[in-house]
Amino acid sequence: MSEEVGTSVFEAELLGPASAGKDATWAFLVLPKSASDRLPRRGRTTVTGTLDGRAFQATLEPDGQLSHWLKVGEALRKAAGVQVGDKVTVTINPVAQEPEPALPSDLHDALAACPEARAVWDDTTTLARVDWIHWIESAKQAKTRQKRVDEACDKLGSGQRRVCCFDPSGFYSKGLSAPKAAESDT
Repeated sequence: MSEEVGTSVFEAELLGPASAGKDATWAFLVLPKSASDRLPRRGRTTVTGTLDGRAFQATLEPDGQLSHWLKVGEALRKAAGVQVGDKVTVTINPVAQEPEPALPSDLHDALAACPEARAVWDDTTTLARVDWIHWIESAKQAKTRQKRVDEACDKLGSGQRRVCCFDPSGFYSKGLSAPKAAESDT
């Protein structure tokens, strides 16, 4: 059973991703389950908070274990004076209203070509739009992503307002997870 939604304060280790790709400057941390339980949902959730005293706003990603993880960009890491391997003190609080998600260009173009789908999209809730975008962006291959964009337009065009059969927490489908941490040098 979830605790009451609200502010959480915890310590976590700042981890480096094993496979960072082109953007090797970011780090991440995994929230303790007790902090995640205080959030309003198991899927993507926007929070405000501090990392070692430095303010931030970010969207937490689900870790597939009914918790969340936080991507820590280089600017926040440097402002807080922390590096991979450090224990950091984090305070998070869910935002009062989830911000409108950025519309990916491929979905934007597809919705522009299908007025019926765009009308339903515009009439759904912000959280429904977050889930649609998360479903599309969680595709691992370009072919799968394109298929999901096409399916989203078909479903929205027929009046379906929510993604069906998508587990935004990744727990049941195991389709989502926190990044794998790089091996430590210690």
